[in-house]
This record gives sequence, structure tokens and C-alpha cells, in this order.
Amino acid sequence: MSQMSERPDFRIERSELASQDEFGEYGYEDLEYYVDVRGTFDKLPLCPDDESLAASGADVAIVGAPTDDGTSGRPGARFGPRAIRSAPTTWGTDAWSIQLEVEPYERLTVVDAGDAPVVASRHARALRVIHEKVFRVASAGPIPFVLGGDHSITYPAAAAVARHVWPRTVGVVHFDAHADTADTVHGSLISHGTPMRRLIEEGWVDGSNFVQVGLRGYWPEKALFEWMRERGLRWHSIVEIEERGIDAVIDDAIAEALDGPEVVYLSVDIDVVDPGMAPGTGVPEPGGLTGRELLRAVRRVVGAVELVGMDVVEVSPPYDQAEITSLLAYRVVMEALSALALRRS
Repeated sequence: MSQMSERPDFRIERSELASQDEFGEYGYEDLEYYVDVRGTFDKLPLCPDDESLAASGADVAIVGAPTDDGTSGRPGARFGPRAIRSAPTTWGTDAWSIQLEVEPYERLTVVDAGDAPVVASRHARALRVIHEKVFRVASAGPIPFVLGGDHSITYPAAAAVARHVWPRTVGVVHFDAHADTADTVHGSLISHGTPMRRLIEEGWVDGSNFVQVGLRGYWPEKALFEWMRERGLRWHSIVEIEERGIDAVIDDAIAEALDGPEVVYLSVDIDVVDPGMAPGTGVPEPGGLTGRELLRAVRRVVGAVELVGMDVVEVSPPYDQAEITSLLAYRVVMEALSALALRRS
């Protein structure tokens, strides 16, 4: 570079590469997440009815389950599906997983099937229509990825998937701070503290193939762990993860879930993560996984099993800070999609 003879001015002669058609130069999927009238996950095509879903030929369908009438503590998870869908990042069909070196939307056809037709204050009805929505999605061919909602939605969602794959049996890998195996919570049989009990007692999933990861804190009480032991449930506490490492624990969880069954349903309660990284949740428990550990674990599970359904639950936007919990939940879905794409390739 030659020496300047005069003191230069700083000028930006050209600040953009303008298109001849500025109105049409960006398609819908190219725009930022907040420019989003449809509100679908990652601006995916909307297929809310049986006909459009069947015609899509989708491998995966996002399903919303916007209810929190099963919540015993802090409410707000009914707003979770919307918050996860509008998390502040949208990659569109160009998404590239640096972690797995795969383009999930190039390998998979993914659509958004909309929400189950939930209304407030009728929780039993909400669970019934969530079950029907998930069953219809699974019956049409796609793997349902369900966005909650409080954790009570796992009861109808996992039951719908088990009903669809019958006579094959389903193993469950469940990430959570809490076991959610209570018989009742304040007299309710369909609380967010009871879904795993209902699934096991009604025979949708065998207790010996129900595996829980990340348990910690002071609930449930000792008697419930005795019931879990009698039913053959396996669980891996946060202390075991601290001592053995996340990879070793997840490998055991996969083997335990598949000890008989051929397929797996994955349930992720965002409160498995430490509230310092995921504050927007109904029952925060200090001392949880890091976000990185959870994402690594999800990739490891989905990459190793035949996944038939999953959910991400207990995101409560009113308690979130800077959308970090919604963003983590969104990323859980993206890691699962990427691992599934790599497995199918």
C-alpha cells in the first residue's frame, strides 16, 4: 500500500448491495425471527390439518401443547410453544450444525403442525386433545416433536406415540430435576408432578424402561423412590453425573431404555438445567446440568436410538431473562433434528 500524500477522510462509498427488486429480494424464510406473521418454528411450512400434513411427506412435525393448568408452582408454560418458536434465532433451510457437520433441513423434511386446540381451565380436555393431535401427527408419518406446556403433557403425548407404534414397545429417556412420579398433587391425578406415574400404571411404558437423568433437590419424598424402585425405574442423579461424567451416564441411560424396547421417546424438562442458565421455568432447582451438557446429551441419545417422539417442556417465558431459556429449548430441538439427520444419512 502506498503512503498517502494527504490526511485521508473516512468514507463509506457503498453501504449495501441493493437489489433491483427490494420488495422481493428476501423470501419469507430469509427474514429475521421477529418478522414472522405465521409464527412457525424456524419459519417452517405450516401444516395444521391432517390433509396438509399427509401431503407434506414430512419426517418430523413440530406440535404445540400450550397448557399449564397442571402446574403446582409458577405458571406460564402455556406460553412456552410460542416462545420456543420465536426464540431469537432463525436459520431456515440453510441451517448448518457445526457440532455434527450436517444440514438438518437438507436431510429432513420438517414442518410445523400447529398447536393442539387447547382452552384454558379444562385440563382433562387439554390432555385429551393433545393426545389426539400427537396421535394424528404420528399416524400421518412424521415424528412428533412436542413443545410444552407443563410436564403433564408428556402423559398424553408419550401415550399417543406408544399407541401409534404398538405392538412395538417404547423406552423413555427423561431429563428432569424431578421424577414426576407422584400419584397425586393436591388431589390431582393429572398434575405436572404425576405424568410418569400415569404412563407406567396405565401400561404405556414399562417401568424398567423408564430412565431418568438429572434428578436432584428435595422432591419427591423417599416413599416415591421406593415405589419407583418396585416398578423397576432406573434413575441417574446429578451427583452420579458429577462423579462419572455426562457421556458415561447417557450411554447407560440409552442401554437401559432399550433393554427390551426397540424405540425411544425423549422427554426434556428444561429445569434439568441449572436455573442460572435456564431461569424461565416453573420449579427451578439449583445445581443442575449446564446447557452444554444437555445439548451434548440430546445429540448422544438421538444419534444412538430410533426416536419415535420427543417433547421439551416447562419453559415459562414470564420468568425468563433475555429469552435465554426459550433459546436453550429451541436449541434442544435443533440438536435433536441435527442428530436425527446425521443418523438417517
